[in-house]
Amino acid sequence: MSVVTAPAAPATVRRSATLTVLSVAQFLIALDYSIIYIALPSIAADLGMDAALAQWVVSAYAVLFAGFLVVGGRLADRVGAARLFIVAIITFGIASAVGGAAEDGTVLLSARAAQGLAAALLQPAILGLIGTTFSAGPERSRALVVWGSVGASGLAAGAVLGGLLTTASWRLTFVVNVPLTLLCALGAAAWIGSGRGHLPPAGRIPMLASTLGTGAVLTLVIGLTLGFGHGRSPVPTIACLGIALVLFAGFARNEKTSRNALIEPILRCTRSLRAGAVATALYMASVGSEFYLLTLLLQSMKGYTPFQAGLAFVPLAVMVAAGNAAAGRVVRRFGPTGVLTGGFAIATVGLLWLSLALQGDSYAADLLPGLVISGFGHGMIYTSMFIIGTHDVPSAHQGTAGALLTTSQYLSGALTVAVLTLALGPSPDYAGFRTAFLLTTAAAAAGLVLTARRPVSRPASTRTPV
Repeated sequence: MSVVTAPAAPATVRRSATLTVLSVAQFLIALDYSIIYIALPSIAADLGMDAALAQWVVSAYAVLFAGFLVVGGRLADRVGAARLFIVAIITFGIASAVGGAAEDGTVLLSARAAQGLAAALLQPAILGLIGTTFSAGPERSRALVVWGSVGASGLAAGAVLGGLLTTASWRLTFVVNVPLTLLCALGAAAWIGSGRGHLPPAGRIPMLASTLGTGAVLTLVIGLTLGFGHGRSPVPTIACLGIALVLFAGFARNEKTSRNALIEPILRCTRSLRAGAVATALYMASVGSEFYLLTLLLQSMKGYTPFQAGLAFVPLAVMVAAGNAAAGRVVRRFGPTGVLTGGFAIATVGLLWLSLALQGDSYAADLLPGLVISGFGHGMIYTSMFIIGTHDVPSAHQGTAGALLTTSQYLSGALTVAVLTLALGPSPDYAGFRTAFLLTTAAAAAGLVLTARRPVSRPASTRTPV
């Protein structure tokens, strides 16, 4: 009996260690997107950046991240997710160190762009490794629940840590990444780097499709971030959106006619992937944008210091983790579609509460209930939407599928921030914040309606779970 069971233990340990490394890396990606919000005023004041330029501390990351995700996914599938992971995590750490030491805006923005590019390579490598390390079914579902819990918690923790670290120095919001990237790199060398059996066959990256697709995404996001500054000419926005439309048309034509497409036909025909992309977009348009609105509300309208704003986010962060834990327990009983529907329903209630109670003077009575409810829904949505999105995708295409899901998520985030900025106006007041929160509530309600119309996956007792 010992001969049969002995080899299983090292394999189990290796999978557990791999999942730990991947989860920490995902935490970094999510953390770095949200940690900068509360630190932004301090960064602008210290480096002498005006409001228009300071916006790019956030946008430079988002633009490069969204623009190169699909290319990163294809690279993960072609050159090997393990190799790409190690290169990307080291690049992320170096960019974080440079950002923490930056003495002027140009260096800082360059570091943020490098972080975004590294994250665009890192995200699909993480999902690709999950897809190849864990077999489809209960094993992969459990891995995705853990990964999703850590990732969603990273978004919430970013707002909390941003406030706490900025109290000492905004530079710590960059420096905090360095030891974590070092741990991930060492862990990858020890546990992931030895998984050579999972490397996919070599292949040629479709450069024309990559250029057209990435160019379309980049110009779209740049147009959105440029176009909603108050008092600016609309010409740059119109030009960028026009270029994006032309590039996208060329990309679509190339995808239909080329033998070496960027998004392979098997992915375009996968219904679960399309459903997951819609869910990720609506997630980011609802609870995913809650951090942005709350940061502005607490600091600009209610006069919270960065430290106080960070503490105010603690209940939200706790409930995001609780929602993820709950999703992990019930997903096999009710199916990921049922969990996703429930998550959007809870998020709708929480965001509606915030939109109606945000003007109140009491944090505990007015804001806290909405944060608790929406945070729990947030955690449930985050985990289940990726389980649905990668459900029917073959292991060899997990990296590209994960990239498509995350591209949908962050493109939606860029568009949502632009729309919310319009809703808030040049001088935000409570009426503007109420309108903005109602828009996020509408997005959560749309997610509820759309997911409720999908066939609910049968529980694990009657079918093999995803």
